[in-house]
Amino acid sequence: MKKISVLGVTGSIGQNTIDLIRRTPDDYKVVALTGGQNIARLAADAVDLQADIAVTAHAHLLDDLRTALEGSGVEAAAGETALIEAAARPADLVMSAIVGVAGLRPGLAALEQGATLALANKESLVAAAPILHATAQQNNARILPVDSEHSAIFQALAGEDPAAVSRVIITASGGAFRDWPLDQLAHATIDQASNHPNWNMGQRITIDSASMFNKALEVIEAREFFGFEPDQIEVLIHPESIVHALVGFNDGALMAHVGPPDMRHAIGYALNWPARQPLPVDKLDLAAIGQLTFRTPDIDRYPALRLAREVMQHRGLSGAVFNAAKERALDHFIAGHIGFCDMNMIVEEVLNRQSPDEGHKDVGITLDRVLQADHLARICADEVMREKASRT
Repeated sequence: MKKISVLGVTGSIGQNTIDLIRRTPDDYKVVALTGGQNIARLAADAVDLQADIAVTAHAHLLDDLRTALEGSGVEAAAGETALIEAAARPADLVMSAIVGVAGLRPGLAALEQGATLALANKESLVAAAPILHATAQQNNARILPVDSEHSAIFQALAGEDPAAVSRVIITASGGAFRDWPLDQLAHATIDQASNHPNWNMGQRITIDSASMFNKALEVIEAREFFGFEPDQIEVLIHPESIVHALVGFNDGALMAHVGPPDMRHAIGYALNWPARQPLPVDKLDLAAIGQLTFRTPDIDRYPALRLAREVMQHRGLSGAVFNAAKERALDHFIAGHIGFCDMNMIVEEVLNRQSPDEGHKDVGITLDRVLQADHLARICADEVMREKASRT
C-alpha cells in the first residue's frame, strides 16, 4: 500500500488524482489532503478517503473545516505553516498540485522527507529549479513530471541516452484565441479566455493557455527538468491536443507521445511509476480523428514565448521574476483591472525594470533570494498596472 498526500486537492489536478485513488482504494493510504477555500470539497474528500489530516491554506477558514470534519477522526489544520507540516508528513508519494509559487515550500518539505514528488506545480521549477534538484539529491528523493507535456517527454526518454537527444517539441493547443484576429485580442473577456477548446482545467491555467503563458512556463520547465539547451526546445501549435510532445534524436528519429487530452494519463503514470497500470482514459480512434495538424506559433499573438526565451538566456532569478509578474498580471486581468493583452505588457515591463542583481544575473539561488525576487516582482507588477491605469 502506497502512502500518498495530495497538495491542492480541490483543483482540477487534485480532483483527477482523487478520481484515480478512488478506483483502487486498497492501493493507497491517504496521509494529507490540502486545499484552498472550497472547504466542503476538501472535507468530503478527506472523510471519504480517511485521510489523517486535511489542511486549508486559509487560516480564517479553520473553524469551518473543523465543523465540516467533526466526528470523522480527520485532523484539521490551516495556514501556510500547517500546509508545509502536512507536506512533510512521511509519505511515499506527494502530488504537488498547488497553483503558483505557493507550492514551492510544501514541495520542498515533501522532498526533505524523502518522498517522490509528483510535480504538477511547474512554477516551482521555473522559480527555483536548482533548490528542488539539490533537495531531492540530498534526501534521496525523486521528482516526477505531471504536466502532460513533460510526462510525455519523460516517457519518450525511457531507456534512451539523453546525450542522443537533439531536439524536443512541446505542443500547445493554442488556447481559446488561437484563431482570433490579432486586432480583437485586446477586447477578449475573462469568460472568453476561461473557455478552453480541448482541456477541462481551472480558470487560471485556462487563461494562461489562452495567453500562452502556461506554455512559456513549460518551455522553461523543460530546460530546468531535463537539462535541455534553449535552442533544443521547440513549440508547435497542435489544435487536436493528441500529440503531447516529441523527442528528436541524433539519428533523425522522432519519438512522439500520443494520447487523449485527459490529465489522468500523466497523473496515473506518476502514481504508478515505474510500472504501468490500466487507466480510465479513452482509447484513441486514429481513423476517426483522421488527421493531426501542426503550425508554428505566431509570436505576435503569443509574446509570452519570446519572454520565456529571454528568461532562459538570463537564468538566475529571472524565472522567479517572470512567474511572479505573470501571476500578478493574471490577478489583475481576472479582477477586471486590465485587458487581456496588458498581461504581456506588464510581465515584459517587470522583467525590464528588475535590476540584474534582482532578476537577471546568474547569481546563486537560495530560497530567500527566490522569495524576495518574487515579492519585488509582484510589487513592480502592481506599479506597472497603476501607471497604465493613470494613463487611461
